[in-house]
Amino acid sequence: MTHAGERGTPQLLHEELTQRVIGTFFQVYNELRSGFLESVYRVALLQALVEQGVRAEAEVPINVFFRHAVIGRFYADLVVENRVIIEVKAARRLANEHQAQLLHYLRGTAMEVGLLLNFGPRPQFKRVVYSNTRKQGMTPP
Repeated sequence: MTHAGERGTPQLLHEELTQRVIGTFFQVYNELRSGFLESVYRVALLQALVEQGVRAEAEVPINVFFRHAVIGRFYADLVVENRVIIEVKAARRLANEHQAQLLHYLRGTAMEVGLLLNFGPRPQFKRVVYSNTRKQGMTPP
């Protein structure tokens, strides 16, 4: 889904919010640098977002459905404003498996935008969007 921006350029879904999160990610990275566990970065990012007045939650449970039944549950690192899922990594570099994990999280929820944030030797981020008609009528976790 794209929207026309002020100058006729396409606007990304939840662009303002994701830009704010990415900016905060770089602030946290610049303060802590690489070398910590993912859990440290998750807590630091959560604290930095909350300090900025952004509504964020950690370890949000997300149900997995199969044939209309809940068959499992996983936990998103962060959910921001009930609109964006954040997956935090502390890896040498982002891998396809990391993106696949975030994509699965998006498939299981009404949310359509996710950010993969890597606090590795070099800061990296990837924005992932997943939308389909099954999401209509779903409610966020």
